[in-house]
Amino acid sequence: QSTWETSDPVVSYRETVTEKSTQVCLSKSPNKHNRLYMTASPLEDGIAEDIDKGTIGNRQDLKERGRYLADTYEWDITEARKIWCFGPDGTGPNLVVDVTKGVQYLNDIKDSVVAAFQWATKEGVLCDENMRGIRFDIHDVTLHADAIHRGGGQIIPTARRCMYASQLTAEPRILEPVYLCEVQCPSVAMGGVYSVMNKKRGVVISEERVEGTPMHIIKAHLPVLESFGFTADLRSQTGGQAFPQCVFDHWQVLSGDPFDPKSKSGEVVSVTRKRKGQPEGIPPLDRFLDKL
Repeated sequence: QSTWETSDPVVSYRETVTEKSTQVCLSKSPNKHNRLYMTASPLEDGIAEDIDKGTIGNRQDLKERGRYLADTYEWDITEARKIWCFGPDGTGPNLVVDVTKGVQYLNDIKDSVVAAFQWATKEGVLCDENMRGIRFDIHDVTLHADAIHRGGGQIIPTARRCMYASQLTAEPRILEPVYLCEVQCPSVAMGGVYSVMNKKRGVVISEERVEGTPMHIIKAHLPVLESFGFTADLRSQTGGQAFPQCVFDHWQVLSGDPFDPKSKSGEVVSVTRKRKGQPEGIPPLDRFLDKL
């Protein structure tokens, strides 16, 4: 007789940053001939959603996109025209911006940096989840004059390490997915719905009465992590009179510091790392940051 053990359902998270990097991060290539200097900062609210919707994308005309970013989000127009790429998968809600001034051979390494960026945004440094809403700025690069010494094998791992260092120095946070939950219930069952919502970290955003009936429609934001067993709880609290419907709505920052194992974020990071078979704990900054 075999016994099955079921784990909790898997929730996918996103990694983001909340401040500008505290320092310009330097990484050197394995052969010590190339250096990259980068920082990370959070994208303005709304840009990630615009990228998801396709309002901003890599297929757009450079000038149109630059104008839109400058008008809507007050970007510097020259920087807005120097977006190298989006990622992960060439379309995701993260960007690389070239803010360098007059650097030699920069275009030779563009493909390598883009490849590293796709890799890094696919697997963030905290727990290997996709990044979201991060803007990486390339401030300066020092490259070897000989093309052989600045090939992909030298640049890709370096750029990836540099991006990880930038992410770690920019107050990284975990984003959790949130459902928009619509509950239909009669007036007598309202109390039960509210008590379950409070228990599950839900936030009620609106409550309407359906004209001519005793039914109410309650709309709330409910973290996906808390939604397992939500229906059963709701039914038991309201005697089966409430009917929930959940649909994905947005991402929100999970409270707490991911570096603190006792916080909610810290728990999520350690559980996710364990599930993916990675070493415990977020890698230290000095693994990615080089000294001059």
